[in-house]
Amino acid sequence: MWQSSPPGSIYDYIRVASFSIGPDGLIEQWSRRATGLFGMSSDEVVGRDPVEAFMPAELRPDAHRRVGEILDGREWTGLVPFRIPGEDGVRGLAEIYLMPSETGAGERAALCLVVDVRALRLIETDLAASQAIFGQSPFGFVLFGTDFTVVRANKRFATVFGGEADDHRGRTVEDYLPTPEAGRLSATLRRVLETGDAVTDLQLVGTPPGAPGRRHWSMNLYRVHSGSGRPIGIAGLATDVTQRHIAAREAASARRNLALLNEASARIGNSLDLETTARELLDVAVPGFCDLASVDLYQGLLTGEEASPASWGRNHPESGTGSAELRRVAQASAVSDALPGVLPGAGAVGGTEADGGAGPPALGSVHRYPFHSPCAVALRTGRVEDVPGDERGFVHSTLAVPMVAHDIVVGLVQFSRAKGSEPFGERDRALATELAARAAVCIDNARLYRREHERALILQRSLLPPGDPEAAGLDIACRYLPGNTATEVGGDWFDVIELPGHRTALVVGDVMGRGLRAAVAMGELRTAVRTLALLDLEPAEVLSALDEVARGLGTPGGGERSDGFGAGGGAQWPSRAAHKSREADLSEVYLATCVYAVYDPVTRRCTFANAGHLPPVVAEPGEPALLLDVPPGMPLGVGGEPFEEVEVELKEGSLLALYTDGLVESRDHPLDEGLDAFRRALTEPSQPLEDVCDHVLTTLDTRHGEDDIALLMARIQGLAPDAVGDWRLPRELRSVALARELARTQLTAWDLDDLVDTTELLVSELVTNALRYGEGEIRLRLLRDRTLVCEVWDAGLVQPRRRRARDTDEGGRGLQLVGLLSAAWGSRRTPRGKTVWFELALPDGEPSPELSVEQLMSMY
Repeated sequence: MWQSSPPGSIYDYIRVASFSIGPDGLIEQWSRRATGLFGMSSDEVVGRDPVEAFMPAELRPDAHRRVGEILDGREWTGLVPFRIPGEDGVRGLAEIYLMPSETGAGERAALCLVVDVRALRLIETDLAASQAIFGQSPFGFVLFGTDFTVVRANKRFATVFGGEADDHRGRTVEDYLPTPEAGRLSATLRRVLETGDAVTDLQLVGTPPGAPGRRHWSMNLYRVHSGSGRPIGIAGLATDVTQRHIAAREAASARRNLALLNEASARIGNSLDLETTARELLDVAVPGFCDLASVDLYQGLLTGEEASPASWGRNHPESGTGSAELRRVAQASAVSDALPGVLPGAGAVGGTEADGGAGPPALGSVHRYPFHSPCAVALRTGRVEDVPGDERGFVHSTLAVPMVAHDIVVGLVQFSRAKGSEPFGERDRALATELAARAAVCIDNARLYRREHERALILQRSLLPPGDPEAAGLDIACRYLPGNTATEVGGDWFDVIELPGHRTALVVGDVMGRGLRAAVAMGELRTAVRTLALLDLEPAEVLSALDEVARGLGTPGGGERSDGFGAGGGAQWPSRAAHKSREADLSEVYLATCVYAVYDPVTRRCTFANAGHLPPVVAEPGEPALLLDVPPGMPLGVGGEPFEEVEVELKEGSLLALYTDGLVESRDHPLDEGLDAFRRALTEPSQPLEDVCDHVLTTLDTRHGEDDIALLMARIQGLAPDAVGDWRLPRELRSVALARELARTQLTAWDLDDLVDTTELLVSELVTNALRYGEGEIRLRLLRDRTLVCEVWDAGLVQPRRRRARDTDEGGRGLQLVGLLSAAWGSRRTPRGKTVWFELALPDGEPSPELSVEQLMSMY
C-alpha cells in the first residue's frame, strides 16, 4: 500500500471501508477494507442485498425502506449495528454514509462509506486527552518537527518565553537558549529522533526574556509517531526546577557547612599551642570554605602579658593610631604559589600601617591595621566586616571575622575567595563566624592553660631544693623533669632536710592530679614535711601528721574535717558551714603518696615510712639492686590507718634511690616492667653519682612529657669512726668536770683548739641540766663533719625550755648562753628519753666574733 497523504493524516488512524449498491439494490463493488471490517469477502457479498447480508432481522424492514429512498436520490447518514467477524454473537456499530450515484447508463445507484464507531470514539478520546494535556498542562509543552523547528507549543511555554503559543511556530532552540545549551539540546533532539530512545531529566540553563536571573529546566524528550508508525517529530516536556536547584544547592551548602563544622570540632584545638591552633583553623577552611585565609593574633596575647585582655585591642583614634599590634601567625592559599600579594590583607583597604597599606603582612610579622579599615572596625566592634575587592586584583570577596571568646577579641581571621568562586553569602558569614569562634575559644583556653601552666611551673620549681643538696655521710644527686607544655604540671616533689646530729631526712612525694591546684597542694605538703622534720619526729609520726594536713587541704580554710555536729549535749543537726565543708570534701579531695626516710651517718642505719608510694631501691656494691620491703601504707589524705616503720642498715658505698612513678610507669608498659628496668639500670653503682642519674634517665623508656619525673639518689658513706666521740657518764656531780675534760681532749685530737673554750662551757651547761632535771644515765657524743655537733642524752622526758631569768636569779641563764654561743641548738625526744644538742661552725682561720654588749645584757 502506498499513500501521498501528509504525515499525521486522519486516514492513518481511521480506515474507511466502502462498497456500492447497484440500481437493483444489490451490492456491486466491495472494498478490501470492507472485507476487514465485516469479515466477508467480495465473493460472499457481491450480488447480495446488503440489508439481508449485514442487518439484524428486526431492523431489515426499515432498512429496505431506507435503501429505496437512497436509490430515489436521497442521502442518509446513521448508525447501523452489524455482526463483528470472528466474535460469535457480538455486535458492532458502524457509522454509514449512503450517497446516491448514477451509473454510466443513467440509472440510479448508491455509494456507501462505513466507519467503525469504536475507532471514532477512540480518536475523540485521544484528541480530547491530547488537547487537555497539551493545552492545560502547567508545564511547558513543545512539539518539534523532524526539522527541529517548533510545530506547536502550549500556553505555559509561551508564558515563559513570551508571546502567544502560535508565535513560536517555526522557531529553533537557538531562539531560546545560549549557544552552548542550544547546541547540547539540538544534539539531544537529533539523537532522540534517530534512535527513538527517550531522554529524561535533561538539565538546561537559560535566561528567559525579562527574567531577573538564570533559570534551570528539566526536560523530557521522546519521539512521536504517526498511526502508521512513522516518526513525525519530538515532543518535549519542560519543568522549571530553579527553586529545586536552589534548594539543592542550599542543602549541599548546608551539608558542606555541617561537614566543615564537624571537621572543625575534630581538628581545631588538639594542641594547646596558639600558632598550631591557628594553623588547624586554616587547614579546615582552605580550600573547603575559601581560597585564601590568614590569622592575626594580638601581640599581647602571644607574649603572655598579664594585662587585661581588653587592653590588647585598645585603639586611640584621637592620636591617629590604628589597631593594636597583631602578629600574623598563620596563612594558607589554595591558589598558585606563583601569584604574589593575593593573601588577605593586600590592597589599599586591607593593608597594614606597617607596610603603608601596600600589601599583606608577612608570616610572623607584627603589624597594625589602619583605624578606619574594615579589619580594624571588625576588631573594634566584634562584628564581621566585608572587605571590598579590587576589580583588577585576584581576590573579589573577603570577610574580616573577629575571633571572639568569652566576649574577648583575641585576633582576626580573614577568609577570601578568588575570582571564579561564588561570593560569600549570609550562610557563609554565619559559618565564618562559627569557625572563628571555635578557634577563638581554643586559643583562649590555650592562653589560660599556658598562664596557669607557667605559674604552676614557677611555683613547683620554687619549692624544689636549690642546687645540689648536701648531707653528712651522703653523696646526693637528684633530677627533676617536669612534663612538657602539652601536659599539665604535676605534684611531684623531693626534698633533703638536715636533722640534728648530722642526720638527714630524704623525702619524695607525688600529689595525685595535675595543674595549679596539684602544685599548690604539693607546696603545702612540702612545707608541712619540713616543719614536721624540724620537730625531729619519727618517720611514722611525720606521715601520720602529714596525713592530717592532707585531709585538711580539701576543706575551706584548710581546717580539719569534722562531722559538723555541735559539741556538748546530744546530737545536733549539721551546721551550714559543716554542710559546705562536706561538699568541699567531696569536690576537692587531695591525695598524695610519700616516702620519708631518716639516715643516721654514725650507724649507717636508715628508717623508712611509706604512704602508698613506690618502694625505695637499694643497690649494694657487687649485688643486684633490690626493692626494699617497706609496708606501702595508705596514701596521704585517706586517713584511718597507722603507718609502719622499717629500719635498714646500709653498707658503705651502697646506693639508695627514691623516685616517682613517672620514671617507671607509662602507657606502653606495665609498672612491673618499669621497676625491673630501673633495677637493671643500677648495675654499676660505683660510678659517679651524677653519671648514674644520667644513665638511668637515658636507659629507661620514660616517655618524658607524659608525667613529671623526680629522682633522688644517695650514696652511703657514713661518718668515719675517728669523727665520733661517744661516752657514757654516771649520774654524779663529777660528771660535769669529766664531760669538759673529754670534750677538751677530743677537740684537741681533732685540731679544733679554737672551739675548746666554747665547747667546754656549753657541754658543762647541758650536762648540768641533765643532772638537775633529767633521769638515768647521761650520754655525751661529739660529731665532727661539716660542723661540730654535741649531744647530751638522758632518760628524762621533760624538755628543756629557754626562759628569761630575773635580775635576782642566780641561775636560769644556761640555755640563753647556749643559744648565744652556738650556731643552733635544740632538743628532741628519743625512744628512752630526750637529747639536747648544740652545733658549732668549724673554724675557718678567722677569729671568732665576740659577743656584743647587747647580747650579753640580753641574759639579764
